[in-house]
Amino acid sequence: MTTALRDMIANPTTAELELVARYGMQPEDSRRERLFEAFSRTGLPHRRLEAWKWTDFKVALQGLDCPSTPPAHDPIPHAGALVFRFSPNGYFPPDHIPDGLNVFEKDEAQALGAAEDVPLGALAASLSGGKARPATLLLEVTSKELPRLHFQFSGEGEANFARVVVVVRSDMALTVSESHLGGAGLTSSVIEFGLRKGSAVNRTVYQRGTSEETIASTALVHLDADSHYTQTSLAFGAKVARLETRVTHQEPSAKATLNAAYLVGKDLHADFTTHVRHGANSCVTRQLTKGAVLNGGTGVFQGKFFVPRTAGQYTDADMQHKALLLEDGAVVFAKPELEIYADDVECAHGNTSGALDDDQLFYMRQRGLPEKTARALLTQAFVAEAFAEAGALEEVLRAEAESWLAAV
Repeated sequence: MTTALRDMIANPTTAELELVARYGMQPEDSRRERLFEAFSRTGLPHRRLEAWKWTDFKVALQGLDCPSTPPAHDPIPHAGALVFRFSPNGYFPPDHIPDGLNVFEKDEAQALGAAEDVPLGALAASLSGGKARPATLLLEVTSKELPRLHFQFSGEGEANFARVVVVVRSDMALTVSESHLGGAGLTSSVIEFGLRKGSAVNRTVYQRGTSEETIASTALVHLDADSHYTQTSLAFGAKVARLETRVTHQEPSAKATLNAAYLVGKDLHADFTTHVRHGANSCVTRQLTKGAVLNGGTGVFQGKFFVPRTAGQYTDADMQHKALLLEDGAVVFAKPELEIYADDVECAHGNTSGALDDDQLFYMRQRGLPEKTARALLTQAFVAEAFAEAGALEEVLRAEAESWLAAV
């Protein structure tokens, strides 16, 4: 490794040196260079950065070596879907691409707006490509009748990075699902959605990893007038896992619905971070996050609504986070924020963390249910609300939550 490369990150860790080495093996590209420079300003995010103070990748990621466990099983059904798989060994697209979906595999890196705000997204964009994988997979949607698109991200003994850009043309609609399955010391992906006027996207995200893996998923969403973006996420965590979504309302009357649930066991960590910019008048955001955490687990919720003075008038936004600490030793960090400069808005946020209701448990025990069953049923009912907008995949997410609860 040359001295110039080694000096890109101040006081690099072993993992950061490995990332610099991987960057050095990529083809020279000015846009790729700018992306990696955006990452190198901070290196792996750490607790001294306000936005990452509860999710420290610098400490968690000691190296990019493969953990002893394979990627998690993918519960999202592939039947009837167009499946795009990303692994260190290659990129595997569907056998057939239907009319209404244009696919462009770009070997060169593409610019990423506000890359400095999403260091792990910038990292993924700078290191994607190679081994017959596109640096950027660009999809253009020109139909309302496409099958569901499914993106699967996993490591197979090696760190994995991927970048996907989806453009949905005016008045079109798309259903998308993603699985982030671990299988390496680090897997990181960035996906961008551009919704043109009157279009709609329904996205479902599933994440599962082990206590030996770090996983990062970054989504950047731009909404034009009258578009509607719906997102439902279920995370079980990893050594450190972060699912970050940044939404920009850039034209009037757009709507975003952001629902999520995290179920976190011992030695696992799940972080949901969102940032919504109401950069146009009369836009609507609804956000609901539910969580349940066991002893030794950590759940993180960070949500922010930003409403500028002139562009964000008539904003209608609501953010709610509710968490259950199922056992002593469970940890939940939450930071809901409203930053509002416009004077004609309706914005609200709420945050609660606590235990299961003793009266409800007593009521169910009185009717003959074992305590474990009663606790599982109450927790299941608590998180189920977060899956209500997932459409055909709602039952899949419910089943995964039920399976986790039955095992604890």
